[in-house]
Amino acid sequence: MTGYGIAFMGIAWREVLRFARQRERFLAALVRPLVWLFIFAAGFRSVLGLSIVPPYETYVLYEVYVTPGLCAMIQLFNGMQSSLSMVYDRETGAMRTLLVSPYPRWFLLGSKLVAGVLVSVLQVYAFLLIAYFWGIKPQVLGYLTVLPALILSGIMLGAMGLFISSAIRQLENFAGVMNFVIFPMFFASSALYPLWRLQESSTLLHDIALANPFTHAVELIRFALYRQVEPVALLVVAGCAVGFFAASVFMYDPSKGLWGRRKGG
Repeated sequence: MTGYGIAFMGIAWREVLRFARQRERFLAALVRPLVWLFIFAAGFRSVLGLSIVPPYETYVLYEVYVTPGLCAMIQLFNGMQSSLSMVYDRETGAMRTLLVSPYPRWFLLGSKLVAGVLVSVLQVYAFLLIAYFWGIKPQVLGYLTVLPALILSGIMLGAMGLFISSAIRQLENFAGVMNFVIFPMFFASSALYPLWRLQESSTLLHDIALANPFTHAVELIRFALYRQVEPVALLVVAGCAVGFFAASVFMYDPSKGLWGRRKGG
C-alpha cells in the first residue's frame, strides 16, 4: 500500500506542477465561464424568462440559472485538457513509460484521472468565488454539498476525456475532436436553458439533451448547490463514469485496445 500511495502522489504531483506552470490554462478556464456570466447572461436576462423549476423555490435571474452549467463547462474543458496531455505524453513517450510500470493499468489511469479532477474542482471554486461577488450567492452549506457532485461529474467528464484520448493518434487532430465533442455536449444540454424550453421549440432537441450525459452532470451540480439530490442525474453520472473509465482501461490495454490495434496494423 505504501508503494501505491507513493505512485499516486507522484502522478498527482506531476499534474499539479503542470497546472501550476501553465497559468494561462487557469486563466483560460475562468475566462470562458466569466464571459458567459458577465456578458451573455446580462444580455439574455430580459429575453429568456424562467419559470419556477426545481431546485429553485422562486424565480431566479438568468445568471443564477446558468452558474451550475458554467461550473460543469469548466470541468468539461478540463477533462478535454487532460486528454490533450495524454496525447502529448503518448507522443513524447512519457505515457508508455508510465503504463509499463508494475502497477495495474486501472490504478495508473485512475490516479491521473483523480489528479485532473482535483485541479478542475479548484478551478470551479475559484469561479464560484468570483460569481459570489457578482451577486450569485447560494446558501453557505451549498458550497460544501456541491463538492461530491463536482468530484463525481469531474470523474465522468475526465474519464470521457481519457476514452477520447485513446482514439486520437496525433496531437494535430485533437483540436477538431475537441470542437466536435465539447460544443455539441454543451449547447445540447440544460446548461444554458431548461429542458422545458427546449421541448417547446423542438422535441428532438429535447430528447437529445435528455440523453446527453453532460445534462445530468449539470443537473447534479445544480441540485447539490442548493443542498438537494437529483437521483436520476446521480445514477446517470455514476453509470457513465464507470462506463467511460472501463472503456478507457480497455482501450489502453496493450493486448486489446489502442496498442494492440497498432501492433496488428
